Amino acid sequence: MFRTYDRRKGSQVVKNLNAAGHEAVPHSQSTGVDVISGQGLDEAVAGADVVVNLTNSPTFDEASLAFFQTSMNNLLAAAQRGGVGHFVILSIVGVDEVPELDYYRAKVLQETILAAGPIPYSIVRATQFMEFMDAVLSWTANGDTVRLPATPIQPIASKDVASAVAEVAAGAPLNGIRNIAGPEIFSLDELGRITLSRKGDNRTVVTDPTAGMFAVVKGDVLTDKDAHLAPTRYTDWLS
Repeated sequence: MFRTYDRRKGSQVVKNLNAAGHEAVPHSQSTGVDVISGQGLDEAVAGADVVVNLTNSPTFDEASLAFFQTSMNNLLAAAQRGGVGHFVILSIVGVDEVPELDYYRAKVLQETILAAGPIPYSIVRATQFMEFMDAVLSWTANGDTVRLPATPIQPIASKDVASAVAEVAAGAPLNGIRNIAGPEIFSLDELGRITLSRKGDNRTVVTDPTAGMFAVVKGDVLTDKDAHLAPTRYTDWLS
């Protein structure tokens, strides 16, 4: 039996697991489970063989460190009491190579807590979701111009992430990391131009190495040519 946390991101994982013949149950605050206070956790993990933690911090700033520390400590303690044999989290490709970003440091902390914990585990690291592109464009938009750095990026569709997480959750614990990525590598500014063009948006993308959150990312740490490659191509996803 599986338990997933965060109903929004977990719904597709649950569907995939149930379609494969497993019994997966989603939990979130709407089902009375609070990973920060610990409310409802013991009841939620009762009878579960695997816990899939897809919760996310409500902010991307320094406060995210406290969120992941508290939520992981509470979930791991409840899972240990419940006899859970496999604990899965979703993280980010290259997360340990960008200490300048508070949120990335927080995700590294989450991974560290899991790896040091008492339960066999798996970490699925994904590249940036295709679904995040609209948000990325909004961060540095000003009138008819969007400024983006030429940071290499290898976007992946969220449905492919859900498939990979479900596959890992149904298997034996990795006690390590599996990297997953989309099949194509773009520069972020190029991806912005493709996105706007396909949406009929006449704004202009200007290449600016100082623009936005990903300006601090150096090299190709947001890509992984050796990752398990998902099938969905970006232009197909846009369509």
